[in-house]
Amino acid sequence: MKGLSFKKELIDAQDELLRFAYRLTSDREEANDLLQETSLKALDNEDKYTPNTNFRGWIYTIMRNIFINNYRKLVREQTFVDRTENLYHLNLPQNSGLRSAGGAHDLKEMYRIVNELPEEYRDPFTMHVSGFKYREIAEKLDLPLGTVKSRIFFTRQKLRKDLKDFL
Repeated sequence: MKGLSFKKELIDAQDELLRFAYRLTSDREEANDLLQETSLKALDNEDKYTPNTNFRGWIYTIMRNIFINNYRKLVREQTFVDRTENLYHLNLPQNSGLRSAGGAHDLKEMYRIVNELPEEYRDPFTMHVSGFKYREIAEKLDLPLGTVKSRIFFTRQKLRKDLKDFL
């Protein structure tokens, strides 16, 4: 593929790539950054593209790989490893964030209620509380996105109802 034709293909794919980037990131700014990074990588690696093959498949693969690498890097950066001899940081008392004096009791009650839930409600809720996004939960549990959102919503409702005396 000649340089001019390659650039035209890349420009023609920008709208579709932006939509794909938004589906991956769920954030407009991150999607624009991902699109820009993908375009630059494609231009830098133009010589590696084989003419008369699936250009869009090639460019989508670049975008997906950049997204995965960025995600893994972010997870690594956010992982805290306590390297102190006596695990000082891990043994520090943690503030539960609950306002009442019986906060520890409230937390135990919340865990009890969540653990009594059927697995199909408990798993998505605990994953969500752990920081997973709805889309990630749906993929990992092989469920439709709407089902994941509904199950998390119903679990929250149950917690509110069952914990109303504690809050």
